[in-house]
Amino acid sequence: MTRRSVLGAGGLLAFLLLWEAIARSGLIEATLLPAPSRLPATFFSEVSLGFWHAMVFASLNHYLIGLVSGSVLGVIVGGSVALFPTVDATQSWLARLLRPIPPLAWIPFAIIWFGISETAAAFIIAIGVFWINYFTAYAAVRAVDPDLVELAASFGHRSLGARLRKVILPAAAPGILSGLRAGLGQGWMTVVAAELFGITGIGQRMNEAAGLLATEVVIVYMLTIALLYGVSDMIFVAVQNRVLRWQR
Repeated sequence: MTRRSVLGAGGLLAFLLLWEAIARSGLIEATLLPAPSRLPATFFSEVSLGFWHAMVFASLNHYLIGLVSGSVLGVIVGGSVALFPTVDATQSWLARLLRPIPPLAWIPFAIIWFGISETAAAFIIAIGVFWINYFTAYAAVRAVDPDLVELAASFGHRSLGARLRKVILPAAAPGILSGLRAGLGQGWMTVVAAELFGITGIGQRMNEAAGLLATEVVIVYMLTIALLYGVSDMIFVAVQNRVLRWQR
């Protein structure tokens, strides 16, 4: 174990001990700040009652739909805009107009268009993920060295498809993958808010628990989101390293 890992574990342990001490001191009511020692029992209670599995699987369902659709569309549209200057100029003002609008502002339209359904939640998630991938793919493709494209053309790779396969996509891959990785986190940050208007999932369960001042339940699901993101990010990094091993 490296020194950095030891320090990181020590910092986390110190944080938990401080949290436990404050919670046990009586300075703050237990309903406002539950002690971390209460969380394992709360977690097992949620599991035994069947809530945890149901909420996690429900959230994963529309999270994955929104993540995949938003990522694919973002990369395709962003990369295409970067490749064609005329398209770039045509949509530049539209992108500047729509980009600052947060995904949660689309909730009324999501309900009108799709009703209170998983499709509505996936739509909200997809919007948040789309813009991250759009701009990272756009920047990655625009950053490809034009000399490399000309060199590929001189070796006979003159069609757009050939240039994409041989030069543009390999050169832009690190930037595109960094956007996909950022989208993983953005999706989880959006999924809870997308469920607050009544869609089954982690966000709905957290909202219900908060209404009952069951803050230990809220924290259990907060940590669940952190765990799910950590696992998905770890898997993605492993895939990313495999895809980009040619750079080593």
